[in-house]
Amino acid sequence: MKRTVFFVSDRTGITVETLAHSLLTQFEGIDFDMIKAPFIDTPEKARLLAERINRISEGGKPRPLVFSTLIEQDMREYIEQSNALVLDMFEAFIRPLEKELGIHSSHAVGRSHSMGSNGGYKARIDAINFALANDDGITTSHYDEADIVLIGVSRSGKTPTCLYLALQFGILAANYPLTDEDLQSEQLPKALKPWRRKLHGLSISAERLCQIRNERRPNSQYSSLSQCEYEVGAVEAMYQRDNVPFINTGTMSIEEIATFIMNERGIERRWYGG
Repeated sequence: MKRTVFFVSDRTGITVETLAHSLLTQFEGIDFDMIKAPFIDTPEKARLLAERINRISEGGKPRPLVFSTLIEQDMREYIEQSNALVLDMFEAFIRPLEKELGIHSSHAVGRSHSMGSNGGYKARIDAINFALANDDGITTSHYDEADIVLIGVSRSGKTPTCLYLALQFGILAANYPLTDEDLQSEQLPKALKPWRRKLHGLSISAERLCQIRNERRPNSQYSSLSQCEYEVGAVEAMYQRDNVPFINTGTMSIEEIATFIMNERGIERRWYGG
C-alpha cells in the first residue's frame, strides 16, 4: 500500500514533520510518499497547494494525508476543503489549551523557530560553534566551558552526537578520540584527567564498528574485525577501570544517544526551538 503525505507549514515545517513522522512510524506495511510544503504563507500558495493535493486523489486513488500547522484561517480553509484527510495539529491542541488556560493564543507565525526565542537561538549558534571548534580532540583548552565531553574510538558516533546536542538543545559538547596509543597505555589520556566528571564514553559492538569503518576505508587494518574487537574491548575496559559512564551506541539513533546522555547526566537544554 502506498499513500501520499503532505507536511504543510507557514514556516520551516520542522515541527509538523517531526510530530507527523512519529505518528506514521506506528503504521507498518505502508509506503509513505512524503512531500514537504514549507512557507505556505499566502492564500495563493495555499490555493495552489490544495489543487496539487486534489490532483493526487483523482481517478479513484487514495486521498492524501495532510499534516498542517498553518495559523492563518484563510489559508487553512483552502487546505481543509481539499480532498484529503487533513490533520490540523494546532487546532487539535491550541483550542483545549485556550480553554484550560483561560486566554486566547497569539496565533503568531513562526514562534517556535524564531531567532528571538528567549535568547535560545544565540545559545544554539554558540553551541554549534563550540562543537565544531572542539571536535575530535582539536583542542582541550576549552573543556572548562563544556557541559559534556564525549570520548570513544573512531566512528563510534562522537561528532554527530555533539552536533545534535548543540543544534537541538544548545548544549556545549566536545569530543575526544581514543587512539591505539591511548588504549595501549591503559589509562585515561593526560588531557582528559582534569575533566573526568564531564566525560561520557561511547561504545559500540565490534561488528557494527567494522561495518561503519568499511564504508569509509574498506579492506583496511583500520576497518578489520580483529582491530575493531581489540579497540572495543580495550575502551570498555578503560571506562570500567576509570569509572567513566558509557553507552553502547550500536542500535541507537543519534537522537536517542543525545537524549539518553542528557537524562543520565542531568543536563538541562538551553534551546527549546526543536
